[in-house]
Amino acid sequence: MEYRDKKIVIIGAGSTGRSLARFFLARGAQVVLSDHRLAECFDDLDELDSLGIKLDLGGHTQELFAAADLIAVSPGVPLDIPVLSACQNNKIAMLGEVEIAWHELSGTMIAITGTNGKSTVTSLIGEMLKAWGENAFIGGNLGIPLIDAVGKDYDWQVVELSSFQLETIEAFRPHYAMLLNISEDHLDRYPDMASYIAAKQRIFENQQQDDVAILNHDDPLVLHSAIDIRSRKVYFSSRSVLEEGMSLIDDRIIWRWNGQETLFPVADLQIRGRHNQENVMAALIPLLVEGCPAEIAWGAATKFTGLKHRMEYLGDLHGAGWYNDSKGTNIGSVVKSLAGFDKPVILIAGGKDKQGDLSALIEPIREKVEQLILIGAAAERMAGVFDGLARIHHVDSMHAAVELAAHYSCPGATVLMSPGCSSFDMFENFAVRGEIFTREFRALSRREECVNGN
Repeated sequence: MEYRDKKIVIIGAGSTGRSLARFFLARGAQVVLSDHRLAECFDDLDELDSLGIKLDLGGHTQELFAAADLIAVSPGVPLDIPVLSACQNNKIAMLGEVEIAWHELSGTMIAITGTNGKSTVTSLIGEMLKAWGENAFIGGNLGIPLIDAVGKDYDWQVVELSSFQLETIEAFRPHYAMLLNISEDHLDRYPDMASYIAAKQRIFENQQQDDVAILNHDDPLVLHSAIDIRSRKVYFSSRSVLEEGMSLIDDRIIWRWNGQETLFPVADLQIRGRHNQENVMAALIPLLVEGCPAEIAWGAATKFTGLKHRMEYLGDLHGAGWYNDSKGTNIGSVVKSLAGFDKPVILIAGGKDKQGDLSALIEPIREKVEQLILIGAAAERMAGVFDGLARIHHVDSMHAAVELAAHYSCPGATVLMSPGCSSFDMFENFAVRGEIFTREFRALSRREECVNGN
């Protein structure tokens, strides 16, 4: 695509927006970087200014957008804000970062979406490709913007995609497209569940018969989303024995493909829980289809210990195991996390309310949670739904939540911080929330060591 002398406005001045600005500037475009946040919210603005990037901060100047040849949209920017609605009405071209990057890339792309497990599967595939000796870009919604892969000599791109990123594609066509699962999420952004699902299923819309769709056979919403896709469907299941695809049977994962069968013992894995077994199955499929030796792919899977802030084991205190699951930002994720534990669980939850249906958590809390510690804006609504299922406590900080969890912990218990909400009411992002929880746990552990040492 040709960008020389084009007037391009990038909306969103975070890491993706800045990468886009550098990309367009290197191609001779006239670049404006626009954000509703004020200049004091950003670092290193002098560098951007010195490059010749015009800054439009503290709001969006309508005249700049109206004069643009292209609006480049960073992930997370809602398409219905007034300045973008006006651009759409005036037929000004609007593309997302993923679409822009895709046109510049070669090699094999594996794209992963779903409500939960995206980051784990993306990282797992990256480790498998590394073990196979392949040169791969690993990023997208996971961290490094896809636009940063442009101009690099990657044979593979493994890309985590959010529903927000998929809203702004046009021709984007990954060779492998995964839909891991669908449960309620981001209903503070989408008008209804159907709109959220429609954004997710766009990952398949440009695939052709020689492409591959990797699908969760156990999720009816996933199956319904894939009814009309053109690509070849390959399934994984932890509940059914598939004649072709990836199945979990008792303590073994079984891969059946082209008349051959390969077995993998689940006991070899370091990451725990049924949901992580499903993540491993999904990650194995594109590698095995591409001809990676099974022992190499499985060897990488068995060495994988998980991601920070996703069921991250922090240690024991008072005989209770503590887990940081700050990346559990929706109700479905909390359900999956609780499934890996037995009672008694002390659950720390809450944050910015996404307005999702909380009912899926009722039985898991009734069965497994003894103490429910609630923080953030969603605490009142959660307390109302879960009243009588566990003993409920309200606190106003992560420090108070950790102190209270320690007070109630006992040998054999589990302390799980799995919020089921986004972090933005109290923390910059889920990673900051997880780091603060971890820091509070470490500080408490050190105090306990000092007391016991004395």
